[in-house]
Amino acid sequence: MAGCVARRVLAVGGRWWSRSLSGARGPRPLCAAGGPRAFLPAATTTRRHLSSRNRPEGKVLETVGVFEVPKQNGKYETGQLFLHSVFGYRGVVLFPWQARLYDRDVASAAPEKAENPAGHGSKEVKGKTHTYYQVLIDARDCPHISQRSQTEAVTFLANHDDSRALYAIPGLDYVSHEDILPYTSTDQVPIQHELFERFLLYDQTKAPPFVARETLRAWQEKNHPWLELSDVHRETTENIRVTVIPFYMGMREAQNSHVYWWRYCIRLENLDSDVVQLRERHWRIFSLSGTLETVRGRGVVGREPVLSKEQPAFQYSSHVSLQASSGHMWGTFRFERPDGSHFDVRIPPFSLESNKDEKTPPSGLHW
Repeated sequence: MAGCVARRVLAVGGRWWSRSLSGARGPRPLCAAGGPRAFLPAATTTRRHLSSRNRPEGKVLETVGVFEVPKQNGKYETGQLFLHSVFGYRGVVLFPWQARLYDRDVASAAPEKAENPAGHGSKEVKGKTHTYYQVLIDARDCPHISQRSQTEAVTFLANHDDSRALYAIPGLDYVSHEDILPYTSTDQVPIQHELFERFLLYDQTKAPPFVARETLRAWQEKNHPWLELSDVHRETTENIRVTVIPFYMGMREAQNSHVYWWRYCIRLENLDSDVVQLRERHWRIFSLSGTLETVRGRGVVGREPVLSKEQPAFQYSSHVSLQASSGHMWGTFRFERPDGSHFDVRIPPFSLESNKDEKTPPSGLHW
């Protein structure tokens, strides 16, 4: 993919394709999600041209940069520009995290354990080291991805008496290594985000030409306990893959007791071509204090997203609090097919663990 021009459709709607003149691999959309679309030539050895089906009036292609070859090994450095392969937004890498990926689809050969009381089978799953990245999302793309992915998904406990108060950092995301499609740009400010120039400095002698400022290093060190990504859990049921990433947010005192807070990010992906719609959620939340809570409700975060071949993924974040320093969660999502039939998709069990080195929650984006 090195040397191929990366372009984006600036208006919503329409279907743009990168088509091989030789027909080697056929049309291949880089991103099937809604909003501005980015498309990538399917191979590097033949010429490409961009074409569309039923091209709407007023569509404009803008050159963003030049694609680089995605890294199969190693990791991307601070300042790397990229397009998100699923949600299609422009972004820049701030720094990497090393996470343990627990994939129940590739569980070990050991026999399954007995079913737990909730009826959710327990498999022996070994964690595999995987790289994720803390990134900034280009503010120009946030309106176009807001229906598929929250752009204020990273939240913190506010540092005052109200233990339930949260504040969010807009345009901050976590991205898996395989979701990054790297590119280069000659623009000295290629990403529009209020923190871009506070965190990164342009240096044409470097590759990538954006290096971390001291403010980024200080912010990373100060907020490390609440930004850190450690465990990722994944499981697929009937071609619907659920990925869960829990984050410990901190402990607050409320009514003479300790309340521990976590946020969790969930991504739903339809790996099939059939259209399905999320209708219900069913959670079981176990606390070390001995309580087991059941939560049922319509959809998630007030939505009932449709997952299709064109828009296969939906990502959201939510929060949970316990009056104990640890616990775990599991459950199911109920989906509906076009014929009206339903099926349940398992949410992989994940632990809620508090950090051993408790620190004061951050007070905000001030240095």
